[in-house]
Parts: sequence; C-alpha cells; structure tokens
Amino acid sequence: MLLDQLPQFLLSGLTSGSIYALVAVGFCIIYNATGLVNFAQGEFVMLGGMLMIGLTQDMGLAMPTAFVTSIAAAMLLGVFLERVPLGLARSRHVLILVLVTVGFSIAARGAASLIWGKTARALPAFSTEAPLLLAGAVISRQALWILVVTMICVALLHLFFQRTSVGQAIRAVSDNRHGAILVGIPVARMVMVSFALSAGLGATAGMLIAPITGMHYSAGVMLGLKGFAAAILGGYGHVWGAVAGGLLLGVLESLAAGFISSAYKDALAFLILLCVLWVRPAGLFGQARTRRV
Repeated sequence: MLLDQLPQFLLSGLTSGSIYALVAVGFCIIYNATGLVNFAQGEFVMLGGMLMIGLTQDMGLAMPTAFVTSIAAAMLLGVFLERVPLGLARSRHVLILVLVTVGFSIAARGAASLIWGKTARALPAFSTEAPLLLAGAVISRQALWILVVTMICVALLHLFFQRTSVGQAIRAVSDNRHGAILVGIPVARMVMVSFALSAGLGATAGMLIAPITGMHYSAGVMLGLKGFAAAILGGYGHVWGAVAGGLLLGVLESLAAGFISSAYKDALAFLILLCVLWVRPAGLFGQARTRRV
C-alpha cells in the first residue's frame, strides 16, 4: 500500500528539499544584502556540478580536492558577477540589475554548453553505492551525504552570522544599509562577500545532487526555480525560513509524486505554493511589512 511507502516518500522529499534549501538560502543572502533577486543562482548550482565532473573525470583530481576547488571557483565567479556585470552597470535601477543577472545566467549556460557539451554527464557517488535501511525506507548513501552536508552548511551559516565580525556586518547591512555606512562598515565589501557565499552554497548543492540526477548545462534553470519557490514559501529574505521552505517543498513534491503521479509533481508543488501565498503572502515565516506615508 502507498501508506507503507510514506517513510520512503518523506526521506526522498527531505533529500531533494535539502538541495532546494541551499539554493533558497543563496537567494535570501543576496536579497538581504542588495535587495536584488539573483536569477543566476541556479547557474551556480549547475556550474558547481559541472566543475566537479570536469575536475574529477577530465583532469583526474581527487574528489575532496575537486570539491574544494569547485566551491572556490564558483565563489570567484560570484565575485565576478557582483564586481563586473552588476558593478559596471550604468543604471542602478533594481529591474535593470535583475535583468543583468538574467543575462549572466544565459551567458553561463552558453559557456557551459561549449565547455562540457550539451549531453548530461554523471558524477560517481561520494562513497559506496550500497543503500541503507532507515526507518523502514531505503536511502542511498549519497542522499545521506546531501542531508549531512546540508545540516553542516546550515550550522556553519548560523555560526558565521552570529559569531563572526564579517557575518554580523552582513547582518547590519541587511538590517539598515545606510546605518551600516554611518558606523563605518564597508558595505561594498560585505555585498561582495554575500555574492561569494551565495555562489558557494549553490555550487555545493550542484555537487551534492550530481551523483543522483546527473548534471548538464541547463540543469540550473529548474533547480534555480525550485530554490526561488522555496525562498518565497519560507518568506523571502528569511534565511531559516528558506531552509524550512526548501524542505517542505521537497516533501510536498515527493508526496505528490508518490500518491498522485510523478508527471505532475512540479505543477502540484507550485500550486500548493500559490495557495500558501494566497493565504499568507509574506510566506510561512516572513512578516508583512507596512510603510507609513
């Protein structure tokens, strides 16, 4: 019976939801620092996976070395996006800057197709392929990697924003940009760090999911949309809400695929998202903002 497979659906949903959560947090970090929606976030997911595949299979690097190198390369690309396409834009209008991120994402997909081709490529699992039995459900070891690394990333982010001077400075910029300038916080540098951090999280998500789904030059489009939806569901700009929104979205998708049809899981997940936003436009954990005029 389908109810007997409920633990399997939940574990599968938490696995995919962890990926959405990492992407959603990347969206929120940049939005809090700049007020922009970075539609290139999905491409950093794709680039992380493709860089990992290229470094391990084409250049023969060991997995740990390729993992760290891919994150570093993605973070440099994030800095490049902030400093060059966005930094040199003549107009500072939000809509123009958002379109710049769209243009960067298109350019990134085109470059990836030229470098790695248009066919999907697979990445070996981080450890043995033997699955595990957990709470009555079968889970692959790569799925455990996804869950564990996501928890580590969330914990490190919490420590970074709460305990380090750079993290607290980014929070200050997020809360009050003009106030941060007045007290001497280098806002431009904090924005650059935010872009690097967001790109690193996206690349991590891409490398984690690549052994399960494979990776190709356009894979970042849907992953970016799912991460964006998760960020909205949790309350756009609310980092921990983004984590919860990603996990919830993944579980809803898995349940829809299991109890209805996998052909409609994407549509049903977004339909549930729309229903939530009709009832609570600020998202599950966001707060409605009022402006006095």
